[in-house]
Amino acid sequence: MKKVLLLFVSATLIIDLYGQQDPQFTQFMYDRLSINPGYAGSQDAFCATLLGRQQWSGFTGQPNTGLLNVSGPIPSIRSGVGLSLMLDEIGPQSTTTLRLSYAYHIKLGGATKLGLGIGIGFINSNLSADWIAYDYVDGVPSGIGTGAGDNSIPTDAQSAGTFDANFGIYIHNPRYYVGLSAVHLNEGDLSEMNIQVARHYYFMAGYDFDLSSKWKLTPHVLVKSDLASTQFDGNLTVMYDNSLWLGVSYRLEDAIAPMAGYQFNFSGGKSALRLGYSYDFTSSELNNYSSGSHELMLSYCYTIAKPLPKRVYKNPRFL
Repeated sequence: MKKVLLLFVSATLIIDLYGQQDPQFTQFMYDRLSINPGYAGSQDAFCATLLGRQQWSGFTGQPNTGLLNVSGPIPSIRSGVGLSLMLDEIGPQSTTTLRLSYAYHIKLGGATKLGLGIGIGFINSNLSADWIAYDYVDGVPSGIGTGAGDNSIPTDAQSAGTFDANFGIYIHNPRYYVGLSAVHLNEGDLSEMNIQVARHYYFMAGYDFDLSSKWKLTPHVLVKSDLASTQFDGNLTVMYDNSLWLGVSYRLEDAIAPMAGYQFNFSGGKSALRLGYSYDFTSSELNNYSSGSHELMLSYCYTIAKPLPKRVYKNPRFL
């Protein structure tokens, strides 16, 4: 297990990185803001969403990711703003990402709107000096090395940061959504840690099918690519009475994940609280070492009531 972890950490943290680096979430349908700034303010509500993921339980130093998304509309200028804060830890490395998003919304007809969004932010990565490299001979640990003599393996703590830029297009109405975005446009260079941030492209979509007055079926799709490799996530969720939902996600050649959640709608219908949980059954060879991945989602939204139009009455009696 330690050998697998060491190889994983070495391949993804120490050498130049050009593959996919962004953390992944099984409940990706509740994380549209951090990967597409065009989503900012698309809901007629101020929303705050927390996502927490423990990936590949059973590994020492397994990936742990926390994400906070906050967004809301500015109706007076047909815009929306958002903030995303993410902390990702794996082994001795921790990465903090802060993104600010702005979107301008254009009516396309009826209830359909187009959001054009830009995002700017900062990525900071730290590598602790508290780690050990194991030397293996025929799969058996034969000693402990510190990386001396290998300039690609740092022997002390490392830290580096870089600017980050993103762009997104998001089309939506009450029944469906479609989004296309590119993140890490500038492909920031954390040269102190020998890391190159790869540009990523995202496609997302979802559609609500009304099965009856109380039952709704929604398929979701998320595709992520860095043009070197592509990852596909699909989800099917059924919701009852706009409150209880069950679903399942599938990540190609990686995992299948059942999920469940509950939405509590407060009296008056202006606010709602959501709680969701998913569990990944690993389908790759890592299932020999990992007991799966856990993920929690907590979200709160407060709907902004549209002001009533002003009405003027005239009466000849008072002229």
